[in-house]
Amino acid sequence: MQNDNDELGYLVTGLFDDLHRGLILWQVVVIAAALLIAWQSSRLLRLRFSKVDAAGDARLKLGLGGLNREVFPITVLIVLTIGRTVLTRFQSVHLLDVAIPLMVAMAIVRAVVYLLRHTLNSGGVLRTWEFTISWLVWLGLAVHLTGLAPAVLQFLEDTALKIGHQRISLSMVLMALLTVIIALFAALWVGRLFESRIMSMDHVELNLRVVFVKILRSLLVVIAVLIALPIVGIDITVLSVFGGALGVGIGLGLQRVAANYISGITILLDRSVSIGDVVTVDGFHGEVTKMTSRCIIVRGTDGTNGIIPNETLIISKVINHSYFRGRALLRLPVQVAYGTELETALRLLLEAAAANADVLKDPEPAAVLHAFADSGINLELQAWTENPQQKLAVQTELNLAIYRSFTLNKIEIPFPQREIRILAETKIAPSGLNLS
Repeated sequence: MQNDNDELGYLVTGLFDDLHRGLILWQVVVIAAALLIAWQSSRLLRLRFSKVDAAGDARLKLGLGGLNREVFPITVLIVLTIGRTVLTRFQSVHLLDVAIPLMVAMAIVRAVVYLLRHTLNSGGVLRTWEFTISWLVWLGLAVHLTGLAPAVLQFLEDTALKIGHQRISLSMVLMALLTVIIALFAALWVGRLFESRIMSMDHVELNLRVVFVKILRSLLVVIAVLIALPIVGIDITVLSVFGGALGVGIGLGLQRVAANYISGITILLDRSVSIGDVVTVDGFHGEVTKMTSRCIIVRGTDGTNGIIPNETLIISKVINHSYFRGRALLRLPVQVAYGTELETALRLLLEAAAANADVLKDPEPAAVLHAFADSGINLELQAWTENPQQKLAVQTELNLAIYRSFTLNKIEIPFPQREIRILAETKIAPSGLNLS
């Protein structure tokens, strides 16, 4: 501890000595030049980044985004290192000895935060990881600058316990945890890079792209764990025991989770439901906005979101209004009164469909006569649209057009009517004789 205090005191004394002798001026010049060069380099890269952003190249944008965050601290670090090498021949450089570790820490923090933002989804978990890692990096820098690093490392190594013949120290546990976390984040980050590449393949079916991404992520995570465990000294043969326990767990309590996961892969492969389809599942109607390994997210017409397990899509009846080449069939029933010229009514239905821009010309709309009902004659307009998400809006427009057309042509839309007949009262004598 005395050596640590001496080292910290030497650093502080050296800074004050450089300030008193005027030697700190050249170090300030080097730092100012480094900041100016780094700012200009970062500005030029931002201009390039804005052009790529306008062009919409996702892969190049991802690479330039990380470079744009790192170019400032790395440029400062390079210039400071060169300046320190030159000034060391002529004077002491205590200020640069402090500035260089600060830039290293800044570069590490920016790189880690950038990787986290492109690995994890935005939310509370991401903010927690960013906060934790940033503080750990700055804490490590403070320990290094104060000269406490050897003492802290020795404390972690001495704090240990024995399990059988294996000695497990706190430093070993922390190193194992750090290695596994780094491996997992690296796997997830590589998976995100492949995801952006795969999802941009427009010639591949969307469901297949989602399947490839999910399988690739799972494989990368497994590979990362298999690589990290031997590095920290854990024999991967113990995974056989873990695999047996996992199998028992799935058989006893996780069968529904496994069923949902397998059902999700099945749905993606058979392409019965895709993102953007309008479906009715278990009484909930809406557009599929997201598909995960466990469930699908269906956004209803009222703005609510339904979380439907994948298993429900397999075992329940699902109505996919967009299954036929992304189109939806509109069926608009209407009733006209008896005595109406049916040819005119059918023609007006077709004209209303032809005048709507959202109605497809191929297949052509059809107007059919369904039945002769009690109160009128049942007709129906059948038309296809390529906007399943706007199905209700198109139905409303067509119904309004039909109503206006029928009103102008004096075609009556009947309502249920009942005719009541009151018969004359007949008096009957007790003996059954008619007294009227």
